[in-house]
Amino acid sequence: MSATTDVDVIVVGGGPAGSCAAITAARAGLDVVLIERGPFPGSKNMYGGVVYPRILDDLIPNWWEEAPVQRWVTRRSTMLLTPTQALTVDFRSEAWGAPPYNGATAYRPDWDHWLAGHAEAAGAQLITSTVVTGLLRSASGAVTGVRTDRPDGDLTAKVVIACDGVNSFLAKEAGLYEHTDAKHFTLGVKETLALPKEVIDQRFGVRDRHGVDIEILGGTGGVNGGGFLYTNLDTLAVGVVLKLSKLGAQKTRPEDIIAGLKRHPAIAPLVQDGELKEYSAHVIPEAGLAMMPKMT
Repeated sequence: MSATTDVDVIVVGGGPAGSCAAITAARAGLDVVLIERGPFPGSKNMYGGVVYPRILDDLIPNWWEEAPVQRWVTRRSTMLLTPTQALTVDFRSEAWGAPPYNGATAYRPDWDHWLAGHAEAAGAQLITSTVVTGLLRSASGAVTGVRTDRPDGDLTAKVVIACDGVNSFLAKEAGLYEHTDAKHFTLGVKETLALPKEVIDQRFGVRDRHGVDIEILGGTGGVNGGGFLYTNLDTLAVGVVLKLSKLGAQKTRPEDIIAGLKRHPAIAPLVQDGELKEYSAHVIPEAGLAMMPKMT
């Protein structure tokens, strides 16, 4: 710890990026604080459902022995839809069902909580239920820490790492991230449908903890984008990823698009009798390098 700062590194955001940054910094011998606004890491996060965790091979050796995985993806499909027809390109590999694995389905609340636990094990201090409200700056304008919604909640550090999501207000406040046009974003919308494991195994032709990842082209009611269907242990994740600018221009409701996708002749038999357990949405950046902050 520096004599003039509370800690060496503050990481804002307890998602995968934040936890991985905290793990790396803590293992380097730095004094690290990881701040999460939710009651636990992952409590406010959602995504489609598939993890391709090759980066973990180096960060957490043999991660598959303990990670909270729903199913191991052993079958990947790309489905092209017209209003009434479907063409599917399907690839299966039993080798993907063994270490080091190609991909897995997981729930973000479980996955993020587990990953943050490794940050704590590495020496990082996790602070939850805390909202970072702004940056602290020196007289010269350098970032020196963060303000939080806690009483006496200012915290100083040599380095602040902003992992606070696609619309990082900290990066904007620091002058690293300008307003980006809606054309650079998509909106991911997902339903989680409950079905017995045995039914999922039978419908998708899998066994044990093996699972399926289906990427869908078409079926979005004319809005630019695509869909997905993933198998968890006893639920399905079905949803769409839609161009944000086109969605607004066409004044189409995303829940109506998902409903239409689930009625498609190629999808309906797979999701039949699924009980809706969760509906969620998240903005996704799509501009790549065009959205990277300019370093000065």
